Amino acid sequence: MEQTLRPPSAAALAWRQTLRDFRAGELRLLAVAVTLAVAALTAVGFFADRLSNGLQRDARQLLGGDAVVGSDRATPPALVAKAQQMGLQVAPSVVFPSMARAPDERGGATRLVAVKAVSPAYPLRGKLQLKDSPSAAVQTVAAAPAPGTVWVDASLLDALQIEVGDKLLLGDSALTVARLIVVEPDRGAGFTSFSPRVMLAEADLAATGLVQPASRLNYRLAVAAPPAMAGARGEAVVREYVAWVEQQIQAQTLRGLRVESIDSGRPEMQQTLDRAEKFLNLVALLAALLAAVAVGIAARDFASRHLDDCAMLRVLGLSQRRIATAYTLEFAFVGLLASVAGVLIGLLVHNVFVWLLAGLVSAALPPPGLGPALFGLGVGMTLLLGFGLPPVLQLAQVPPLRVIRRDVGSLNASSAGVLAAGALGFVALLMAVSSDLKLGAIAVGGFALAIGLFAVMSWGAVLLLKRSVPESRAPRWLVLATRQIAARPAFAVLQVSALAVGLLALMLLVLLRTDLIASWRQATPPDAPNRFVINIQPDQAEAFRGTLDGAGVKNYDWYPMIRGRLVAINGKPTKADDYADERAARLVEREFNLSHSAQAPAGNAVVAGRWVPDEAGGLSVEEGLAQQLGLKLGDTLRFDIAGQFREGRITSLRKVDWGSMRVNFFVMFPQGRMDDVPLTYISAFRAPAAAAPAAPASAPAGPNFDSRLSRDFPNITNVDVSASIAQVQRVLDQVVRAVEFLFGFTLVAGLVVLFSAISATREARSREFAIMRAMGAGGRLLAQVQRTELLGVGALAGLLASLVAMVLGWALAKFAFQFAWTPSPWVPLIGTAAGAVLALMAGWWGLREVLRRPVLETLRRAGAV
Repeated sequence: MEQTLRPPSAAALAWRQTLRDFRAGELRLLAVAVTLAVAALTAVGFFADRLSNGLQRDARQLLGGDAVVGSDRATPPALVAKAQQMGLQVAPSVVFPSMARAPDERGGATRLVAVKAVSPAYPLRGKLQLKDSPSAAVQTVAAAPAPGTVWVDASLLDALQIEVGDKLLLGDSALTVARLIVVEPDRGAGFTSFSPRVMLAEADLAATGLVQPASRLNYRLAVAAPPAMAGARGEAVVREYVAWVEQQIQAQTLRGLRVESIDSGRPEMQQTLDRAEKFLNLVALLAALLAAVAVGIAARDFASRHLDDCAMLRVLGLSQRRIATAYTLEFAFVGLLASVAGVLIGLLVHNVFVWLLAGLVSAALPPPGLGPALFGLGVGMTLLLGFGLPPVLQLAQVPPLRVIRRDVGSLNASSAGVLAAGALGFVALLMAVSSDLKLGAIAVGGFALAIGLFAVMSWGAVLLLKRSVPESRAPRWLVLATRQIAARPAFAVLQVSALAVGLLALMLLVLLRTDLIASWRQATPPDAPNRFVINIQPDQAEAFRGTLDGAGVKNYDWYPMIRGRLVAINGKPTKADDYADERAARLVEREFNLSHSAQAPAGNAVVAGRWVPDEAGGLSVEEGLAQQLGLKLGDTLRFDIAGQFREGRITSLRKVDWGSMRVNFFVMFPQGRMDDVPLTYISAFRAPAAAAPAAPASAPAGPNFDSRLSRDFPNITNVDVSASIAQVQRVLDQVVRAVEFLFGFTLVAGLVVLFSAISATREARSREFAIMRAMGAGGRLLAQVQRTELLGVGALAGLLASLVAMVLGWALAKFAFQFAWTPSPWVPLIGTAAGAVLALMAGWWGLREVLRRPVLETLRRAGAV
């Protein structure tokens, strides 16, 4: 009985093709590109997911509860009663600055301290680290000081020359120093928090007599879900309470009340971490963009290699539908395999980020969720099916006639609709992963415009190329190289554009990485001031500056400080009720720190108007304050300075970097002298090495510099911010290492694009070189032609990429990362040279077999013999 042979199913055919193409190496480049992109995206995604969950968890410890209601007045009893009614735990506390004094028998020294009175329930979240003496072991506790005792920072002992067990005079009370504070998890980052902490029991506060009607107190009500209400139920109750408090604040116009969150916890390092997150997202974005280009190029090369195979399948009776289904399944297999591999690599790599950034959160991070993994799979499948499948789908339309006529059935743009749909889906995914509209729009939109610009400019360059090299006078190898490029302009445009896109990403990353890290370093340089001294009296100014000069302190900030209250704007008295914004209302209720100087501070950029030295009646205002209060150039401000009224017109607006660790002011008079107003002086400087807590062994000996200042000028307030600066710089070093690590991923992705762009020309070059060799051209001449063509194409791509990288880099630096950036004029020259060298290296690796392949084999493949 005769058996009828049935063609294999589409799934079986796809499986066989996948195994064959993998063994032949034709799918490896596609798989590598997808794997790199997914690995970069998921590594950042896993880390961001864990960090976000960890910060949400640790935010409770930094706040001392699940939520905190802050106020500059006593917390309304209704808020406490409502929390207790909802079953929440409450822990009220009060924080305020005050003067502490040592007993007379211990010298009677005084020091400005940050007093914190806590209830017995403190802290609701987190634990304190304490010591019984400076040399004792650290103890971790969740408790409050016992009545009659205080816990203090170790620096206060040195400032007052007292020891643990001695009495500390606070107001009308004498309390015993029982322990030293090492870590206070819910300590804020305000200016008064830099003063030494004195923590006492809430029951002892009234006896001190420090709470007076005019006292500047910060009341805090911490609330937390009890252990019986742990989990989602407790979180829901806390959210309900917070929503109720916010509703009460709006409905009853409760001035001064606010709900505190983690966002206001560490402002001194928030900008650095925000920039780092944006840069990591940018690196992942560029890796994905480069992978899309590599996949598109490699897929088209893959399709061109399989034209003859598909023509034979058509001859053997396979339908277009079955061929298209088989290739779709093959690419789906490859995309799924590469995406899973990328997710696994990203899962491993993100642990390196966790290690590099150890210390950003106080405890182990929670495990990652499934979101980044699913997102990575979606990006990988979109990459391969959206950018790789369109040219491959055309294989199903190859006519059977191609078996005997190789000039029919070439690839065309018939799948442009599928490509457009894939591109739109991919752009949507990239905008989602960017987490920042400006960053995503500039990166994705800039690359889209750059591709069009590269195509237009390279087309014009190719048209001019033939005329620029005369055949009569130029070397033979140069003529052949230029004629080869000019003979196929569309192919040359595609190759230059692909190379330029890869080089653009590489240059953009190199330029931004260097300047971004430099801007971070500049914000907190090694010689940044670590001491802020306030309340220096005018008659002490000369002696104080002499002390700094004698100790070798150089380049310090020195400004007069004037306390004044804004009482009128353009003649209209200011009232808190006139401002709906809570912060604006608080600003007009408090006193400003004003100053005067003939010259604008070095770190302040004038963004509007002009700073005119010694301008009578002029005022310079910080632009953020101007926006908050609705001020503009030409407005008149009146200040009450200790009973004297001083009026001025806004003549300039300044941009102030509040994270610069320098002395800054909201409002300044551009005058060198103001002898008719009461003032004190403020100074910021880098203390001598002997004053540093961890001074090296080579540090100069002698009396402690801080103690000497406190002894010679007992009325001053010396704020030591060295610990805060050290923490910021430590976090910065960790962030830089993480940025540089992921930076390597995108470098590899860029090299993959270069390699794929060069390798895609292998078959076309083989045919051309085979014909030239058949016509008598020698191997040495063809090698020169190949090197010249690669150097020329690479140099053109490098020049175009460097020019666009400068524009994109400026836009990203200004609008996304918000730092000043001026590219070097050497960038185009370096970019041109780098493009030529990288193209030559990629060409040597990808095209090394072209000149060695037998002529007859190449011509037979091409159907020429």
